[in-house]
Amino acid sequence: MVLCVFLNLEFIPMAFIKTILIILLVYYGLKFIFRLASPYLMKYIQTKAGQKFEQAFENNNKQPPAKAEGEITIEKVPKQKKSSNEVGEYIDFEELD
Repeated sequence: MVLCVFLNLEFIPMAFIKTILIILLVYYGLKFIFRLASPYLMKYIQTKAGQKFEQAFENNNKQPPAKAEGEITIEKVPKQKKSSNEVGEYIDFEELD
């Protein structure tokens, strides 16, 4: 009773105290759950990243098909079209005094 009078807790509604307790319980509950689940989550992320790296390495490591000795192949690079974005004629700038 002395604590209630000292802190003036008599005027605090019970719903407010319940709300604060629920918020604290949810916070500490989620904190506990995440602490338990984080090793499994990290292992899952690690395996997914490893699979992506292996897949990327396999795609880059593929060798072109072997060609017979003496066979000639010519690969043409397509010509790039010149852009027709001509701004106009260049005019020298002269300062007026």
